[in-house]
Amino acid sequence: MTIQEIAREKTLGGAIGLCVKAAGLEPKEAMDALRVDGKPLDKAQWSRWESGGEGVVWPKFTALMDYCGNDAPLLWMNMARGYDLASLRRRETELERELRIAQEEVAQLRHDKRVLVEALRGATA
Repeated sequence: MTIQEIAREKTLGGAIGLCVKAAGLEPKEAMDALRVDGKPLDKAQWSRWESGGEGVVWPKFTALMDYCGNDAPLLWMNMARGYDLASLRRRETELERELRIAQEEVAQLRHDKRVLVEALRGATA
C-alpha cells in the first residue's frame, strides 16, 4: 500500500476499506475477526464505520489494523490532519532496540576477531 493509495481515499471509512483490501481480505473476514462480547461485528455497525455514521473506538480500531497488518486508517487520519506521510516513521520497540544492539555487538566482535586473526598471521609470518 502506498501513500498515493491512502491519499486517494476521501473518508476515514474509505481508509478502513483500504486497510481490509490491502490485507487481501473481504470485509466479512474482518467483521468475524473483530469480536464484540464474543460475537462477530455486525454488518450494520461495519457499514456505519465505513459511512462515518459511527465512530470506531480505539481498541476496535487497533484490533482491525493488527488483524489486517497495516495502518491505512491511522495514516489516512495523519494525512487528513496535514502530516507528511513520507517523513513519518515508527518508533523502535524495545525488542527491536535489543536486536539492533545485539547485531551491532556481533558485528563489532566479528571485526575484532578478523583484526586479531590478521595480527596473529602477521606475527607468525
